[in-house]
Amino acid sequence: MSAGKGKSRQPNGASSIFQRADGRWHGYVTVGVKDDGKPDRRHVGRKTRPEVTKAVRELEKQRDSNGVRKAGQSWTIETWLIHWVENIAAPSVSENTIDGYRVAVYHHLIPGLGSHRLQKLDPEHLERFYQKMQTNGSSAGTAHQAHRTVRTALNEAVRRRHLTINPASVAKAPKVEEEEIEPYSVEEVQRLLLEAEKHRNTARWVIALALGLRQGEVLGLKWADVVDSAEGGVIRVRRGRLRPRYKHGCGDKCGRKPGYCPQKISVRRETKDTKSSAGKRPIGVPEELMSLLRLHKQEQDRERALARDLWAGKGYVFTSPTGEPLNPNTDFHRWKDLLRAAKVRDGRLHDARHTAATVLLILGVPDTVVDAIMGWEPGKSARMRRRYQHLTGPVLQQTAAKIGGLLWGAPVPSQPSIGSVLPGPTQSPISVDPMVYVARLGERRIAFLHREHAEALVEQWGGDGRDHSAEVEEWDRGKWEHDGPAGGRAVRDRMPDRRIVFHAHALFAPGGERLNTGVSEQWSVHAWEFESDLYTDLPVRWHTTRRPGQEVEAQVRGTDKDAIAAVFAEACAQAVDRARDPSKYGDSDRW
Repeated sequence: MSAGKGKSRQPNGASSIFQRADGRWHGYVTVGVKDDGKPDRRHVGRKTRPEVTKAVRELEKQRDSNGVRKAGQSWTIETWLIHWVENIAAPSVSENTIDGYRVAVYHHLIPGLGSHRLQKLDPEHLERFYQKMQTNGSSAGTAHQAHRTVRTALNEAVRRRHLTINPASVAKAPKVEEEEIEPYSVEEVQRLLLEAEKHRNTARWVIALALGLRQGEVLGLKWADVVDSAEGGVIRVRRGRLRPRYKHGCGDKCGRKPGYCPQKISVRRETKDTKSSAGKRPIGVPEELMSLLRLHKQEQDRERALARDLWAGKGYVFTSPTGEPLNPNTDFHRWKDLLRAAKVRDGRLHDARHTAATVLLILGVPDTVVDAIMGWEPGKSARMRRRYQHLTGPVLQQTAAKIGGLLWGAPVPSQPSIGSVLPGPTQSPISVDPMVYVARLGERRIAFLHREHAEALVEQWGGDGRDHSAEVEEWDRGKWEHDGPAGGRAVRDRMPDRRIVFHAHALFAPGGERLNTGVSEQWSVHAWEFESDLYTDLPVRWHTTRRPGQEVEAQVRGTDKDAIAAVFAEACAQAVDRARDPSKYGDSDRW
């Protein structure tokens, strides 16, 4: 660096410090190359040389860690959010997702935060904004949706180097209390089904309550997806109905909303493919429901004859009287009408899906079959079962009976035998094979219904460079359920989820001094969902713990590398505070 006259010229690209005639000290740091190919030189100015030297060193440090904000347009929150939602998000996400993003951006984030400069937004600004939203009447869920949207938008700004860290990854998200959902009882379901017989599209409600299909999946069904054969009925879920969007066809002269314009024009496709491969699935149909679908087809044929030229002829199972696919909003109101007519307590339409999942739990259906029926993805199925399958009275009573049978010899409710087909609405085309294929990974064993999945896992495990042996074993299913780990319950019908998980780790002595443990501060690893100590499907999660030797450990991990870097400092700060003040965190003085 040069400090004034008489010094030799610095090499190209080197930082420089000098004092101008006004007495102020100035520094220039080359941080990269501009879009036009010229050096990107950043300027800092301070009153004293030590101050400017410190600023230059900090800028060099950011440059060397790829943390310098990219030169170019000076964004505000408003201009960045509009650019992100319309030009970056809209072409790459589904219609329903972009609808949610636009509501959060235009109705909440821009009015509340839009005037902030992008690089000046602090976590505290966001936290005060979330609190203000809820004070003004927004629910915690709405505030949380705004948080998720701005976090996603600013992650993209970090990736493009318009920001160095994402303040939304540091800010505390609004706390959302998970709503306690009470599924409908068997008696309530029976009353609903009896009432549904009096209404048009009876089978639509039977499918929801018996098979647990999502609203969009039911309304997107076509007759080509319904297989009625001698071996039994099957519904193949392939697509979901989208909420319609319209524009005026009258030149906005009718004075109505676009959806009520007499000449309205649809601007959105009717359906989309299921959002995951797990969503595309076959589901066994009980004969009683198959009979209802046959009657429904006859009723639809009569409606087609009455509609004549007006019939749309698009092949949907559930339609309007002119053959058009049902509008989800209309379908929702018909559900509410059904609840009132059956004198059943009010509930969401999605509660029918919770009800069906809980019925599968009551019947003791194996987890792999439950996942296939409900359309849950690998890596998320266990979490989804916890969310959808509720411990109702029958479940608790059966559990109590099993405990009684073990301790006092009380009779235990019988379970379906191995290889049998489950009865009633849970009947599925997926059969239970008497053999399971186990991938043995060192001391760990993962069981699969299909050998190719076990072989693929063993091959990938070896490709990751794991330091223990891996091979495929064949187990008799009865032996696996009796002798296998965790009672042999986990038998998978697809590959487990695998992703790159980033980690950050630091250890502090009781006084708060950083310890050198010989372990890398930050690293990444390919982790599988069954490796609970390495794997997570969250963008970032962190915690601090006190070890038996009184050291305090800070651990951060997640799938978002930038978010990990952003919160690591916060985790370390809490670990230092915890090391200095154990009582503040409820840590015991004795271990």
